[in-house]
Amino acid sequence: MSGKINVAVLGATGMIGQRFVEMLEDHPYFNIEGLYASERSEGKKFGDTLKVRDNPYKQETLDMKISKMDVDHIAKHCRIAFSGIPSDLAGPTETELAQKGVAVFTNAGSHRMDAHVPIIVPEVNVGQFDSIKDQDTYANGGYIVTNANCSSTGIVVPLKAMQDAYGLKQVFVSTYQAISGAGYPGVPSLDIMGNVIPFISHEEEKMETELCKMLGTYGNGKFNFADFKVMANCARVPVIDGHTESLVLDLEQQPSLEELAKTLADFRAEPQKMGLPSAPEQPIIVMTEQNRPQAIYDVFAGSPARARGMASSVGRIRQSNGYYKMWVLSHNTLRGGAGGSMLNAEYAYKKGIL
Repeated sequence: MSGKINVAVLGATGMIGQRFVEMLEDHPYFNIEGLYASERSEGKKFGDTLKVRDNPYKQETLDMKISKMDVDHIAKHCRIAFSGIPSDLAGPTETELAQKGVAVFTNAGSHRMDAHVPIIVPEVNVGQFDSIKDQDTYANGGYIVTNANCSSTGIVVPLKAMQDAYGLKQVFVSTYQAISGAGYPGVPSLDIMGNVIPFISHEEEKMETELCKMLGTYGNGKFNFADFKVMANCARVPVIDGHTESLVLDLEQQPSLEELAKTLADFRAEPQKMGLPSAPEQPIIVMTEQNRPQAIYDVFAGSPARARGMASSVGRIRQSNGYYKMWVLSHNTLRGGAGGSMLNAEYAYKKGIL
């Protein structure tokens, strides 16, 4: 553990918090100083609170004790806080940690639209890290970096590849979102089984603003949003993990389907060039089967092992009436949750932003 940076996991009894713990086991840069949650979980073993059931945690991890949230203690002992706490608590807690000099990498949405807080996906907009220098807490070494809403994250890397190559005019997206995106225990079984729920509170509004913020720029102390239009429809479906999204795109240029597929498959960015531990070697996996991607087969796409679930799978690329159509699948609690913040922190570490 010598030389590693001490980190805290906030909300360690929740789904995203436990994905953070999963990704921090044997991490080459970071060491878990403590797992934090509410007072009612204080003293419990991590293994007694498990909600993530598809990862074989180490016994020493399972035996770790949960501590109640203590901002002063975290600020004294940790350089980084990975936040998986609910948005209503995240806002003030993350602000206080940043004021005390902690670098906060958060999955919560409380600060995504703050004036100088970036929504970072490192394959897309690492230039927006410049905004943290304009945060009031930066002089103390503290700042807040958010990852995107889980449905925005799944499609923003393919959109970046197409924006750079062909230009975006309009983006129509319909999402079919897994129940784990609602947190644990998700949606009541009698509401979701055999059903599609065509409403997720504030989800469509988030997508229509976050994508344009991420695919825009930051300069002269403000974010300049991209000027293409985004229209979203969001639904919850009875899938455990994996958001499937239907895209209809109006592009400024008209590539052939072969050219478009190659552009997506060949896309690489800073995380791949830097070899970040949680970066998938191929961030966009193009599938040629007529019936793929599917969550049951493809949700854990991404290699090496530490990057499983960190790639976006794209399939059924086609063209109709001047528009391009495709399906995209991503893991909502890995790429769209803890993995997104982990990759942000890895980039900050390698770039000396910590």
